[in-house]
Amino acid sequence: MAEDLRPIARQLRLTRLGLLAERITHAFWPAWTAGFLAAAVWASGVVPPLWEFSLIAALVILMLVLIGLGLRGFRLPTRGDARRRLDATLPGRPLAALSDDMAVGAGDAGSSEVWAAHLARMRARLQAARAVAPDLRVARRDPYALRYMAVLLAAVALMFGTLWRAPAVPALPGVGQQVATGPAWEGWLEPPRHTGLPTLYLADIDPGQVSVPEGTRVTLRLYGEGGALSVTETVSGRDVTDPTAPLQDFTVAQSGTLTIDGTDGDAPFWTLTAMPDAAPQIAQDGDPAYEHPDAVTIPWKASDDHGVTAAGVTLALDADATDRAHGLAIEPEPREAESFDMALPIAGDRTDLSAVFRADLTKHPLAEMPVIATLTAEDAAGQQGTEIARFVLPGRAFYDPVASALIEQRRDLNWSRANRERVARLLKAVTWRADGSWNNPAAFLITRMAIQRLDAGPLTVEVRDEIAEMLWQAAVRIEDGSLESALERLREAQERLSEAIRQGAPPEEIERLMAEMRRAMDDYTRQLAEQGQEGEQPEMAEGESQEITSDMLDEMMQRIEELMEQGRTAEAQELLRQLQEMMENMQVTQGQGSGEGQPGEGQQSMDELRDQLREQQDLSDEAFRELQEQFDPGQPGQQPGQQPGQPQPGEGQPGQQGEGQQPGRAQPGAGEPGQGGRSNPSAEPGEDGGGEPDGRSLAQRQESLRQGLETLRGNLPGEGTEAGDAAREALGRAEEAMRDAERDLADGNLGGALDDQSRAMDALRDGMQELGRALAGERPEGEESGEQGQAGNRQGMGIDRDPLGRQSGLGGQLGTDNNTLDGPEAARRARDLMEELRRRSGERDRPKLELDYLRRLLERF
Repeated sequence: MAEDLRPIARQLRLTRLGLLAERITHAFWPAWTAGFLAAAVWASGVVPPLWEFSLIAALVILMLVLIGLGLRGFRLPTRGDARRRLDATLPGRPLAALSDDMAVGAGDAGSSEVWAAHLARMRARLQAARAVAPDLRVARRDPYALRYMAVLLAAVALMFGTLWRAPAVPALPGVGQQVATGPAWEGWLEPPRHTGLPTLYLADIDPGQVSVPEGTRVTLRLYGEGGALSVTETVSGRDVTDPTAPLQDFTVAQSGTLTIDGTDGDAPFWTLTAMPDAAPQIAQDGDPAYEHPDAVTIPWKASDDHGVTAAGVTLALDADATDRAHGLAIEPEPREAESFDMALPIAGDRTDLSAVFRADLTKHPLAEMPVIATLTAEDAAGQQGTEIARFVLPGRAFYDPVASALIEQRRDLNWSRANRERVARLLKAVTWRADGSWNNPAAFLITRMAIQRLDAGPLTVEVRDEIAEMLWQAAVRIEDGSLESALERLREAQERLSEAIRQGAPPEEIERLMAEMRRAMDDYTRQLAEQGQEGEQPEMAEGESQEITSDMLDEMMQRIEELMEQGRTAEAQELLRQLQEMMENMQVTQGQGSGEGQPGEGQQSMDELRDQLREQQDLSDEAFRELQEQFDPGQPGQQPGQQPGQPQPGEGQPGQQGEGQQPGRAQPGAGEPGQGGRSNPSAEPGEDGGGEPDGRSLAQRQESLRQGLETLRGNLPGEGTEAGDAAREALGRAEEAMRDAERDLADGNLGGALDDQSRAMDALRDGMQELGRALAGERPEGEESGEQGQAGNRQGMGIDRDPLGRQSGLGGQLGTDNNTLDGPEAARRARDLMEELRRRSGERDRPKLELDYLRRLLERF
C-alpha cells in the first residue's frame, strides 16, 4: 500500500495539515477571542487604572478556561482521517478500494483479472487527487461575529496605543494634580455640519487672515492660573462678561478679529472673515413634455454652495393666459395650488444638479391648461430659492372626436361648477341616439351615468370630482378601445407631419411632430399586438401584408429626419408615404400551437421549466408577504411598493378589467374562477385559499420544488450540445440557490431566502433560454427562422411573433435576437427606471425592508 500511496503523499500531508488547522480553529476560537479583548484593553489604556487590572485578569482567566474546554474536544488528525477526507473527494473512493481484498473468487483467474483491472482503474483515479482545503468557517458557532469585533478592537488599540507601556499609577484621594508650569490654551473652529468642511485646530493655523463659513463654532480652553489668559473677539457680537473664563464657546456671526492675550511673546491674532451661506438657486431646464402612457416631465436644475436638500414644484392656474371662450368664459372657481416633491439623487454631488420631475398629471384638472409653476429649492440651513415659470401643463392627446369632446366637458366642469347645465346639455347631445355608434359600449354607459349624476342633487366638490373621473374613464376607453382609432391617430399624425414638411415648418415643429408620430406608431403596434393575442386579425388588402421589424421602422424614421435636415423634402414625403402604407398593411403573425399529437420531449421540458419558474415566483411572493407582515402586521398580503389602502392586484376596480394584465397570461396569485384566491399546485394541504404558511411549510415546499427541478435536470434533452450543457449548468445554479433558500426558510431568515429565490429564478430563466437554443439547433432545415414563407412550419415548435416580427418566447427562445440594449428608447426606459427608484427611495414612509432593497439597487446600477 505504501507504493500505491506514494503519488499522493504530498496531498495527504497537506490535507492532514488542513484538518489540523480546521480543528484548532473550531476548538480554540473562543479562547483567542478573549485574548484579543484582553490585548485591546491593555493597549488602549482607555479603562481607568482601578478597573483595568481587574478586567484584564478576568479576560485572561476566561481565556484559560476556554483553552481547557477546547483541549477536551480537540483531537489531532491521524493519517487515516486525512485519507478518508481525501478519499471522499474522489469518485468511487479509490483509497478505500485499494485497501479491499477479494471476498469471492480469489482462486479464479478471470475474477483475478477483473479485480486487477479494477485496482488499476482506482490507481489511475488517484492521479486526480488534490489536497482538500480546510473548513475554517465558524459563522454558525459565532452568529454575532464576536471574533471579528475582538480583532477589530485589538487592531484599533494597537494603532492608537501600544503594548509596551508602563502601567499607570491611579490617582489616590488627597494627592494634588500637577499644574502646568506656564499658561497654555487650545482652540477649535468647527464649521456648520451641512457645509461638510472639517474642524480646524486653531493652534495649527498661522495668525492672519482666515475665511470661515458663517455660523462656525469657536471653542477655546484656557489653562494655567485664573486670569493669566484672556480672549478678545469681535466676531460673535455677544456681550463678554468674563474674557478670562477657562472655557469659551461662541459662534461666528460676522467678520472680525480674535486675539488671545497673556501668552509668552506676541499675542496670536487672527482676522476671521465670515462667508455667508448663499441661498439655493433653481430654474426650469427645458420644456415640459408628455411621456406615454401617463407621465408628465418637467426638466429642472438647481445649485447651492453646500448642496440642495429638498426641491418641489407648486402648480396653480394661470387664468390670465387662458383662452376665455366657451366653457372658460366665466370666472374660474377658486382652486388651491397643489405642491409636489421633486426627487433628488441619493448619491453624488448636490451642489449643481440637473434632474427631471416626473409625475402622473395627465388626469390633473390643470392638464392642457396654462399654469404658474413655482419651483422651490432648499438647503440644509433652511434657506429657500424660488423660480416662477409659466407654461401649458402637458396632457394626453385625444384624437377621437367623442373622446376629445368628453375631455373638453371635463375641463369645463373642473373650471367651474357653474358650467353644470352647459356640460349636461352637451353630453346629452353627444350621446343622443349614439349607443350603437360608439366603439366602446361601456364608455357610453359611463357617460350616461355621469349625465344622471349631473342632473341629480347638489353638485358638491366630491360629486364633481367623481363625474370628472367618470368622463376621463369614458374618454380613455374610447381613445384606446379600437384599432381603427389608433390607425386614425397614426394617419392624422402622418398628415400633420406631411403638411408641415410641405410648408417648410421650422425644425422644432418637425421634431415635435416626429415625436407625436412615433407615439402614435407605438400605440398602433400595441393595438395590433393586443388584437393578435385575442385571435382577431385586422382587415388588410390581399397580397399587401408584410412583416416588418422595429429596426425597419426606426431606420425609416431616422432616414426621414436626415432627409429633412438635408432639405430633400420630396424624398422625405415619398418615404413618409411608404411608411404609412407599411403601417396600414402590417401583418400579425399568430402561432397556431402544435396541432394534433403530443408535444415533443423538448417542448414538454420547456413547459415543466415554465411551471417551475411560476411556482418559484409564487413561493417568493408568499415569503415576501410573510416578511412584510413581520414589519407591518396590519397590512397582510400587501404587495411590494404598494401603498396602504391601495387595492390588491387582481381585485379590479369599477369599469376596469384587470388593468395592466396582459391577455393570455396567468398573473401570479390569480386563482381559478370561484376560488377567490390563488391556487398553487405545489402548496401543502391547508395552505391554499390565501392562508399564510409558516416558515417550516415554506421550507418544505422549497425542498419539494428543488427535488422536482433535480429530476427535470436529469431528463433534460440536448445532452452533448453546447446549449444543452449550458442549460444544465444554469439549472444546477438554480438548484444550489433553492437549497440555500430552503436552509434560510428553515432558519427563519426570510430576507436571505428572498435573495436566494431571486437567484434561483434568474438561473431558471437562463436555463430556459439555453434550452430554447438547444431545441432550435435540433429543428429540421425546413423550419429555419430565416426562410420567408415557412411561418406555418414553426407552429409545431409553438413559436409566435408579434406585429414587429419578434418571437414571443412561447416556443422556448425567450425574447428577440435583436439588440434592444442600444438606442434612445432603451436609454429612456433606463432613465425612467432610475427616476422611479430614486422617487420611491425618497419616500421615507415606506417599509425599511423596501428602502434597503431600493438602496441596494441604486448602489448596484
